[in-house]
Amino acid sequence: MKFSRRRFQYLAAGAATVSFLHPQAGAQTWPTRPVRWVVGYAPGGGNDIVARLMGQWFSDRLGQTFVIENKPGAATNIAAEFVVNAAPDGYTLLLVGQPNAINATLYETLPFNFIRDIAPVAGIMTVPNVMVVNPSLPANTVAEFIAYAKANPGKVNMASAGNGSAAHLAGELFQSMTGTKMVHVPYRGQAPAIADLLSGQVHVLFATSPASMEFIKTGKLKALAVTTAMRADALPDLPTVGDTVPGYEASAWYGLGAPQKTPAEIIDRLNRETNAGLADAKLKVRLADLGGTLIPGSPADFGKLIAEDTEKWAKVIRSANIKL
Repeated sequence: MKFSRRRFQYLAAGAATVSFLHPQAGAQTWPTRPVRWVVGYAPGGGNDIVARLMGQWFSDRLGQTFVIENKPGAATNIAAEFVVNAAPDGYTLLLVGQPNAINATLYETLPFNFIRDIAPVAGIMTVPNVMVVNPSLPANTVAEFIAYAKANPGKVNMASAGNGSAAHLAGELFQSMTGTKMVHVPYRGQAPAIADLLSGQVHVLFATSPASMEFIKTGKLKALAVTTAMRADALPDLPTVGDTVPGYEASAWYGLGAPQKTPAEIIDRLNRETNAGLADAKLKVRLADLGGTLIPGSPADFGKLIAEDTEKWAKVIRSANIKL
């Protein structure tokens, strides 16, 4: 069969178009347009701060803007569902965190299965929660706080970033292990919770260190302890809650996820760029200032962390019979 020159050019153009539309080819050229990174909390919280720092790194490295899109509500379930239902093309990502592991058990019914429907991409950092109180509260240690709360049952207001949030569960675990009774006051995100803590409308919050660090340093909030098993490098003078309440531990963490079936090439590239950012001297300093410990590793490493934390909080929720 003979082809005219015009016919040959037509077929060649068609083949190029097919190649461009093929998922493999799309993965190889990704990204060609801005990427949406969804955060399940309001702007200003620890999650948002970490996403914006890493988002700028990705933007500079990959040549496309990473737009941070805040979708607060339902303890991050709104954001998670949005990303689960997004096209698995690398242009919609999720800031994954401890609440996603908690929600798997806390919510009796969800329209998605987080471990099944979100592909782990990379871990970013773990951060201690910090037990912070309004400076007017007459307690300077965890022991003094416990004594004050027991002497004033139902009168201490405990803020959180929302029902079922990491701060809520950390506080519920604290109550169950100390026998204290506080009034839970949920907010739509950590930033508004901190705002009311600063004004004295609530008394205590188990805040993430990125969101509370500056207020602690300036004396606007009083830090009693960190919630990790070991003291935090960023707050070396603070004891752990476990020093007073043996066995207590609650750590927050952040990472990157994508819709399941996102091409492996895109996931691997995002993983490499995340690890490169965690190894960058300037970015390491910025993240260290937030009080976190970096967790570079493979997508499988991050998937293991998600699975283990999901199992841990499932046991706590069921044991304490925590309901929404």
